[in-house]
Amino acid sequence: MKIRDLFEEKTVFSFEVFPPKKTSPVEVVYDTLDELRDLKPDFISVTFGAGGSGNSAYACEIASRIKESGVIPMLHLPCINFTRAEIDSTLAEAQKRGIENILALRGDINPDIPPVKDFEHASDLISYIRSKGDFDIAGACYPEVHPDAHSLVEDILNLKKKVDAGADHLITQLFFDNDSFYDFREKAALAGINVPIEAGIMPVVNKKQIERMVTTCGASLPRKFVRIMQRFEHDPEALRDAGIAYAVDQIVDLAASGVDGIHLYTMNNPYVARRISEAVSGILGK
Repeated sequence: MKIRDLFEEKTVFSFEVFPPKKTSPVEVVYDTLDELRDLKPDFISVTFGAGGSGNSAYACEIASRIKESGVIPMLHLPCINFTRAEIDSTLAEAQKRGIENILALRGDINPDIPPVKDFEHASDLISYIRSKGDFDIAGACYPEVHPDAHSLVEDILNLKKKVDAGADHLITQLFFDNDSFYDFREKAALAGINVPIEAGIMPVVNKKQIERMVTTCGASLPRKFVRIMQRFEHDPEALRDAGIAYAVDQIVDLAASGVDGIHLYTMNNPYVARRISEAVSGILGK
């Protein structure tokens, strides 16, 4: 089933997982997938691995495992990591395995891995995938402006290029201030971006995690969030519970404001995903 059809029926609730490192067997993620499947998400996306550290064969295999479990899979394709020939091969493998949902994005720049330049922009990759078959294509977006964009206007215009190239729906980078998302959603609509936008939510369960993610994506930290980090940073269990509560609070507010969907960055942590799923199941109509 194509994910774009789900948005016509409900508020979509989905998860993201990442493959193991190249030095680890793919089986290490299967227990996580089994637990996430039991939470009945609308789909599960599989990343290529942060900074090009993953394995595309692993990603396809994990996506197949998700499909076999009865959940819709989405496969990430970062153009910074793939040649045109590799994109063709991956798409052919996806079609062979019955994987029809793709998240096409630029990907993280890794200073240790030279970027591939067959597709300079995610919009180029989206257009290419659209020419290769009837895939459902998602695009990525930044509520608080892409770190490489010179301005919000430039970022919104680039996002419009992705939609015009064939993106069926969008998934945001993580954010902790819902007002930033609402402002972004309004500006996107004014620019003629009329596809569903899923809000990306990451429950923070340790201080190093948030420091790493903020450095990577530039998300701002509201004072309420900072107080939580400062108050509980030396109490891991309390910080975990506070991070879960903060994410739940975000999701409740987003649902009340008519969000198209919630994409939960699980960090391969089924316990956290379960706590949040149970808390919002009635709100999202699951």
